[in-house]
Amino acid sequence: MARLTLSKQALIQEQERLRLYQRLLPSLDLKRRQLSAAVKRAEAELSRLESERRALQERIGEELPMLAHPDFNLGGLVVSEGVDTGEEIIVGVRLPVFRRLRCRVADYSRLATPPWVDVLVARWRQALALEARIDVAARRVAILRRQVRKVTQRVNLFEKVLIPTARNNIKRIRLHLDEVDRTAVVISKLAKRKQQAARGEMT
Repeated sequence: MARLTLSKQALIQEQERLRLYQRLLPSLDLKRRQLSAAVKRAEAELSRLESERRALQERIGEELPMLAHPDFNLGGLVVSEGVDTGEEIIVGVRLPVFRRLRCRVADYSRLATPPWVDVLVARWRQALALEARIDVAARRVAILRRQVRKVTQRVNLFEKVLIPTARNNIKRIRLHLDEVDRTAVVISKLAKRKQQAARGEMT
């Protein structure tokens, strides 16, 4: 850490720093509050999607009880081929947005398979899309939480380190300059007395 220079120029610089920190702090704090609100919204959306997943799992269990049978295997019937995402910016933070799920349905004979296979395909696609949405929502929450942590650290740096340090430096410099001024006045008075005493001796 650089040694503090106890001069008028250093006092001006510290005062400018303090003004800058005090000007930046409110906007940083506002950003922190906006990001915290965005985290709450993102967490609520993630929670809603997870509830939707549980409801869908129950629905599948009711509509297609045969899936619980150990010999049942229709793996590869519906396969995810990727998720298309977009991007949105919230409070200066880039966040992924779910657009659509690309999936492939294997060819199967609608005449040779039982009618519930169509229901299974529809529910499977729903489940895959929901998992993709949950994944994107979880990424949004993680990104926003990281940003809140970063901005909170900066707010704390300003509030607990930079502003108090600048104030303390200003106080130290002012005390030093006041002491220098008092010393100069005392020296001036002593010099004046000496001059007067010297003049008195001459007369």
